[in-house]
Amino acid sequence: MEILSAFIIGLIGSLHCVGMCGPIALALPSSQQNKFKFVLGRVLYNVGRIISYALMGAFFGLIGSKIALFGFQQTLSLAIGILLLLYVIIPKSLLHKLPRIKLVDNFTSVIKKSFTSLWRKDSLSSLLLIGILNGFLPCGLVYVAIAGAAATGTIQHGALFMILFGLGTLPMMTIIALLGNFITLQLRRRLTKLIPVFIALLAIIFILRGLNLGIKYISPKLSIKTAAVMQHDCCK
Repeated sequence: MEILSAFIIGLIGSLHCVGMCGPIALALPSSQQNKFKFVLGRVLYNVGRIISYALMGAFFGLIGSKIALFGFQQTLSLAIGILLLLYVIIPKSLLHKLPRIKLVDNFTSVIKKSFTSLWRKDSLSSLLLIGILNGFLPCGLVYVAIAGAAATGTIQHGALFMILFGLGTLPMMTIIALLGNFITLQLRRRLTKLIPVFIALLAIIFILRGLNLGIKYISPKLSIKTAAVMQHDCCK
């Protein structure tokens, strides 16, 4: 259930991401006159983003799997659910005041510099690379998805979670890349009000699962021994 919610968060969240990724999509090199290559280039750009999301999902799913191996999967799910709720509840003005991590800023700076050289090449391969780099740019919604990927507790489910998140962003980002930003700011603001709702629902799902209530599909009873067996089977 929580994996499917990744697609919904990506779909609704892409309206919010228009503000950050939209300008990049609109500014993609387009000197090629061939319409097929123009469309293919935009598709490759978005495929690149999803590749990055999948890699991050696998990495954080691996971290979650190591935690689950020691019998803390329920605790991890509960902790991530609470963090997601806090993300929704805490005013964004306070979140913006949190101290910035210098390593992240340096990483972002390197990515932006790489954009410049790739922009000059104006090739299909460069558009794919731009998409891959864009996927690693800091983004609040991507952080939410990464938290969900970690809580899945396996590499495969973590990657799948992020792929579905990326596929959710695909329709809006593809339309923008092909047709431009035709959605009004007022409409975007109305629709993005749904984002906290879906994040809160995802948080509740993770919290219920973490509480180990014995509710089938929602909060299955999972002992430490069962978690270890599941993890062992998953890694075969």
